[in-house]
Amino acid sequence: MSGYAFHFAGQGFVARGSGALFWPDQDMLVLSDLHLGKSERMARRGGALLPPFETRETLDRLAAELAAVRPARLALLGDVYDDDAAAAALPEPERRSFREMLAGLELLLIAGNHDAATGVDSHEIAGVALRHIAGTGPDISGHYHPKAQLAGRARPSFLIGREHLILPAFGHYTGGLRHDCDVLRDLVPHGIAVLTGRRALPFPVRHVRPAL
Repeated sequence: MSGYAFHFAGQGFVARGSGALFWPDQDMLVLSDLHLGKSERMARRGGALLPPFETRETLDRLAAELAAVRPARLALLGDVYDDDAAAAALPEPERRSFREMLAGLELLLIAGNHDAATGVDSHEIAGVALRHIAGTGPDISGHYHPKAQLAGRARPSFLIGREHLILPAFGHYTGGLRHDCDVLRDLVPHGIAVLTGRRALPFPVRHVRPAL
């Protein structure tokens, strides 16, 4: 799976086609919004009944990334679980698999809006804040699940601006916001979007607001 190398806030990164971010100088893999247990949470709340395979699929992709990159550190930027009850309801095989993946890694957990009981609000490394929702930059965050279109098909995307680096959702069954919606346009008025997939595809982003 390909990656796109770039610099942000004076640091080198690789946006991987999986939706994971690699920070070589920190030997750290950074992911956001796994939303494990989403199908269970939707069924519990009377929503759409989705095939209950998203947790296994997400964990399999995480295992593949850890095997490919072999980082010493892993940062999870919030919404690891779809809510706190989904964390408690995670089937034992998936729970055990997740626990085994994390064994031996230095783990940084950031609290999200779905799983606020887990993790810290933010953590700073090399002058860059890691948090769930973009705040005062420079920061790396998730939450918005940005997507961009190529050939009429929307794909999860990184958004790289001057002050904010926003990660796509890593989890299966996650929706998202267009990269040019108002909130993302305000956060990253110009920069680069990197589409995920077998190839990480960058393209320039520049939003020009109409004159009043």
